[in-house]
Amino acid sequence: MTVCNKFVVSGYNFNLVFFLLAVQSIVCLFTIGTLKAFGVITYREYNSSEAKKWSPIAFLLVLMIYTSSKALQFLAIPVYTIFKNLTIILIAYGEVLWFGGAVTPMALGSFILMVLSSVIACYGDTDAETGGFNLNIGYFWMFTNCFASATFVLTMRKRIKLTNFKDFDTMYYNNLLSVPILLIASFVLEDWSAENLALNFPEDNRFATIAAMIFTGSASVGISYCSGWCIRVTSSTTYSMVGALNKLPIALSGLVFFDAPINFFSISSIFVGFGAGIVYAVAKKQQAQQNQTLPK
Repeated sequence: MTVCNKFVVSGYNFNLVFFLLAVQSIVCLFTIGTLKAFGVITYREYNSSEAKKWSPIAFLLVLMIYTSSKALQFLAIPVYTIFKNLTIILIAYGEVLWFGGAVTPMALGSFILMVLSSVIACYGDTDAETGGFNLNIGYFWMFTNCFASATFVLTMRKRIKLTNFKDFDTMYYNNLLSVPILLIASFVLEDWSAENLALNFPEDNRFATIAAMIFTGSASVGISYCSGWCIRVTSSTTYSMVGALNKLPIALSGLVFFDAPINFFSISSIFVGFGAGIVYAVAKKQQAQQNQTLPK
């Protein structure tokens, strides 16, 4: 999904980001609605009271995915995926405050490794095509996305506990409430002139762009389900850390498909970040074993 989003938002002067996100949510809704109609899955019917309580989470979701798309537009995929891991630190300490969690020394060490991998990535991000101005803008969107993502994950976990939402319930309300926000933002803030539409969907690449938008919407079905399940049954920090382990294939795909800078720093940052994920996994295992040995 990250590779396809990068293809859409960074090529052919694409600037209808809100519309792209709305299409993805609509495709996701259509997919799970079809599966429900055939009896494959089930989820709660729409309830206005629950929707009102869930609406702040939908707003945070829109903020998170929009800032993610903007960051992806200006940053190389390896830098984007590695900086996303800074969110883990925010979530970990947010979880300590909200849910009474704990950060062990080894877990803290894994966070430090994540920061180190991001610093190394900065040195490796020497693509001359981005230029200084776009690079600064990209990092602004990236840090905004980190805070928005942490707030979204922590708030959603709290709301899931209060409402006892299941995974498809979470998917349904997240996407249903996001679509109106995204469409309104698109029609108000984005350029829908014939000239801009021709610029965003050029005749020679129109089918590929539309196909990529639909494919990312289909991919979001699996991502939304797995995200909701992981947040519900584990912790917000573990969810983020496990997600960080996908950086290796994603970052490598950026090096292969989008001519991202390939040098010692860009390669090293990927493996340092991957090592941080392994250290965190060991830390969580040790913490679980210690909790089991404590007297009850």
